[in-house]
Amino acid sequence: MSLGMRAMSANYAALQATGHNIANANVPGFSRQSVDLKTSQGMYSGAGFFGQGVEVSSVRRSHDAHLTREAFGTRALAAADEVRAKHLKQMEQVFPTGEAGVGFAAGQFLNAMTDLAARPADGATRQVVLARAGDVASRFKAGGQQLDVLQGGVTEELKANVAHLNELSKNVADLNQKIAAVRGMGQPPNDLLDARDRVISQISQYTQVSTVGAEDGSIAVFFAGGQRLVLGNIAEKLAVVPDADDPSRAAIAVKDASGSRRLDWHTLGGGSMAGLMKFQNEDLVHGRTQLGQLASAVAGVMNKQQALGLDMKDPAGTGAPLFAVGAPVALPAASNAVNGSGQFMGSVQLTTEDASQLQASEYGLEFDGGQWQLTRLSDGTQRAVASGDIVDGFRINLSNPAPAASDRFLLQPVSRAANSMTRVLDDPRGLAAALPVTAALSALNTGTATVGSLQVVDDSIDASLTATFTFTNDTGAYNWALRNSANALVSSGTGSWVAGEPMALNGFELSLNGVPKSGDTVDVAKTQFPAFNNGNALAYLALRDSAWVGRSIQTDGSVGGGAGITDAYAVAMGGVGVRVQGADTASEISTALAGQAEQARASYAGVNLDEEAARLIQYQQSYQAAAKVLQVAQSLFDTLLQTAGR
Repeated sequence: MSLGMRAMSANYAALQATGHNIANANVPGFSRQSVDLKTSQGMYSGAGFFGQGVEVSSVRRSHDAHLTREAFGTRALAAADEVRAKHLKQMEQVFPTGEAGVGFAAGQFLNAMTDLAARPADGATRQVVLARAGDVASRFKAGGQQLDVLQGGVTEELKANVAHLNELSKNVADLNQKIAAVRGMGQPPNDLLDARDRVISQISQYTQVSTVGAEDGSIAVFFAGGQRLVLGNIAEKLAVVPDADDPSRAAIAVKDASGSRRLDWHTLGGGSMAGLMKFQNEDLVHGRTQLGQLASAVAGVMNKQQALGLDMKDPAGTGAPLFAVGAPVALPAASNAVNGSGQFMGSVQLTTEDASQLQASEYGLEFDGGQWQLTRLSDGTQRAVASGDIVDGFRINLSNPAPAASDRFLLQPVSRAANSMTRVLDDPRGLAAALPVTAALSALNTGTATVGSLQVVDDSIDASLTATFTFTNDTGAYNWALRNSANALVSSGTGSWVAGEPMALNGFELSLNGVPKSGDTVDVAKTQFPAFNNGNALAYLALRDSAWVGRSIQTDGSVGGGAGITDAYAVAMGGVGVRVQGADTASEISTALAGQAEQARASYAGVNLDEEAARLIQYQQSYQAAAKVLQVAQSLFDTLLQTAGR
């Protein structure tokens, strides 16, 4: 009877575990449970040891720590890649193709200069040019505002992620406490362990974690390169705070009694928060600087060209600025030295010197103990700088007194340019289509020279002076003279004309076609009828096919390289497209790896209904057999009682 009762109890326990498995087959993260049986110690008699049947030693869950860690880790990487790819696709809309792009709008603006050059005095033509300029400014501004919306979305999503993570961390701490409380009973609380694993798996969606088990059955959870998230029954609280270098961006911090400690986002490893931080601090910065570089170049180069010409007002004056953009800024780090009023003691001011040399990058400025080091963050290029130095088209001015040696700054020459871009010229007569000077050849010239082009290259030109070039031989030697309005000589000199090269004087460059002869003269004098002069409109039109975006100092000291506005926009658009494709590919790969890791974990720990059905039949038959043993024992006992009663 004892053998039968033990056998029935053991098989009933196995049936119960099997039924529990079947009931939870579709519960995510459930680990299959099985009953561990052991043979009861035999009873000694003179005839030997007689078996005492079977006992239930434990209920064990199928769990592999390595497979579980792999599932957590790959899930975190997949979540990071997925959220980054999603936001990159949104940023791609800021750089549309075809007629919707800012490159097309800038090209249309420059194309409109063709009509202005043909009809410089036509008011309707001037109005069209202004309308095109307004379209350029509005598209840049809209793009900058879209990037701001994306930044706001990242911040809000980070706050939601942190709120969920804090709740999940608290759940792990609570489960740790419950598991530790029942651990003293000597048997593992399988369902609680599964529940804790499920919560940690959910945490892996937000950040990559590592775990370390303790003797009491609790688990310590770490993230961000070893930062404690859960220890025993205590969970850390995270918060979203302004970034230390740029307050418009978000950072993740650990909050405790001493305050907030910002985390290095590079240490997050994986999870949606890591993907959001990577998008914010790399991809979004790339998009901002690309768009800002284009906006700064368009505004700076067009305004410079405006300043070189004359408008159609009465009297004619120097062209006023056509565009305005956001100014370059230098942001002090939150850790910089402050005075008694809480104001930063040191500061840095940036001014744009040559918009065509501005690069699509932000810069880090910090003191290395001996001098200030400037790092171009887009490629890591470093150089020592001092106050007043010009780098990549912008000037750096340190405050007096200079910033403290421990201070650091984030320089943004172009990051905010597009957001505030507007067309500031509203009067069509303000378009500077005319040049302040006009070139004319003497009717008595005997050579074949004609005026090829006349360009004003310096806004310091004195249009009241008349320049006369007199050729002294047939090989290009000439004398030049500058005379004022009273025909008095101001300055003079000599030069040598070379075919294909301009003659530069008084802020202009004069190119000749043909060949001058000895005695030929060319006069460059103040433009008499600006309303009908198209020299500056032609210079505008020439910008359509010239490279003036992203130029740089060459090895010989000259300024070169760069690209035209449409080509530069195509490069920016292509760069974003490459990031989108790369993120999509990474997301597909990491998602596949996460699926494989989860499948490997589930194949080991998950419930197979076919196997459970077979075990159900097996344990049912064993239970019935044990019941038969008990039935035989009862029959024997009844017979014994009947015999003894006689």
